[in-house]
Amino acid sequence: MALQISIRESDDITILDLQGRATISDGESNLLKIKLEELIDKGINRLLLNLADLTRVDSSGFSVIVRVCAAIRDRGGDVKFIRPRGPALMAFNVLRLLDVIPTFDNEADALASFRPKGFAANP
Repeated sequence: MALQISIRESDDITILDLQGRATISDGESNLLKIKLEELIDKGINRLLLNLADLTRVDSSGFSVIVRVCAAIRDRGGDVKFIRPRGPALMAFNVLRLLDVIPTFDNEADALASFRPKGFAANP
């Protein structure tokens, strides 16, 4: 399945739901790059990538994610993951990205991790 990206917000956190494949052979890593660069240009500082439905990612997709992570962290922000699975999870483990990008099993915990301890999200 070609990569599909939906973008939503929770307070000041931008959430990207990725579904399908982010591979250069499908041209989909370029779509990911374009969307992420648009968000960086808008000045986002908190990015949550929902990887639960990302079925495959290759070196070009990883490269995009790492560059965006570095750019956001250089501005004092952060990038986090939700539920990488299957072949994508294996690839993230091989590259040890999960050692440097915090990963969560559910969205609520991931969103809470962006907030200082003792602060709740706005209803």
